[in-house]
Amino acid sequence: MNETIIMEHSSGNVLADLGLENAEELFARGKIGIQVHRFLSARKLKQREISALLGIPQPEVSRLMAGEFDRFSEGKLLDFLKRLDTEVTLHIRPKKPAFLLQEAIITL
Repeated sequence: MNETIIMEHSSGNVLADLGLENAEELFARGKIGIQVHRFLSARKLKQREISALLGIPQPEVSRLMAGEFDRFSEGKLLDFLKRLDTEVTLHIRPKKPAFLLQEAIITL
């Protein structure tokens, strides 16, 4: 049996490739959420300790640690990073370098 393998190039955002309407937002939440998860996992805290540290109820900690980042806004996830004593820097620049807009780097 001969099977034809079909490959498609990704846009870099699998959620957009799947056609989700809010793919960019979900992708951003996922990238930020993964960093929150990494910092929390490295500390080896119990869920009740994470709850106190982040200021959220334990059921929300459970969802966060299960990777349900879509349940949290980007702002909330960034707040978690700040509560974990991390420095968050936003680098803002135009997508197309032909535009002569200034770049901005903001540390939160």
